[in-house]
Amino acid sequence: MKKQLIHIKGTKDGLVLRLDDQCSYAELVEELGKKVTDGHLDGKIDVQLHLGKRYCTPEQKAQLTKVVEERQKLCVKKIQSEVITIEESHRQLETNRSETYVGIVRSGQTLRVAGDLLVLGDVNPNGRIEAGGNVHIAGKLKGIVHAGMNGNEDAIVSASHFEPTHVLIGNHVEVMTNESQYILDHTNQIFAYIGENDVIAYDRIQEIRNIRPNLSTFKGGS
Repeated sequence: MKKQLIHIKGTKDGLVLRLDDQCSYAELVEELGKKVTDGHLDGKIDVQLHLGKRYCTPEQKAQLTKVVEERQKLCVKKIQSEVITIEESHRQLETNRSETYVGIVRSGQTLRVAGDLLVLGDVNPNGRIEAGGNVHIAGKLKGIVHAGMNGNEDAIVSASHFEPTHVLIGNHVEVMTNESQYILDHTNQIFAYIGENDVIAYDRIQEIRNIRPNLSTFKGGS
């Protein structure tokens, strides 16, 4: 029996096509063309292509998309692969790296890192922190802080004394005013995060493990 190279699964969001990652690329393209031609589909349907452990160049991804979309009323919304490029790997390593800064971030100074940042000191008014990951201030935060600056909305900002002028997480911005009553009432041991309503929310540092359980990567202990 000939091995099935394309597995199709229907979901509430459309169709998922899982493509065999062991066969030749030419065989895959041929089989994909047959599969999308065989079906009789009504209306426009969104499609996700799962490549598994197969690496495809941008040109090959474009060809697969064309094969799907030129038949029936299918629209490729996403192409997913378990393989990443060396450049993407380097970017992930940079983003996951943690750095420590010891000292005061003074007015007019900008401190920028690709990953997480721990500041052992104060951030003065008009001092600015920018990080691709999380920001932790073991001191007074009175300046501007941007966590997850590359769009990471799981990032957080924490500080021993939380009194910033601006908080940015991912693409969200909040200017701290007298309307931020929680911050006025609780300035010590506070962290900021993107909450359920897709807005910046605040809570005690002790609640980080409940709100962001995957934040800790520590292994071991007793």
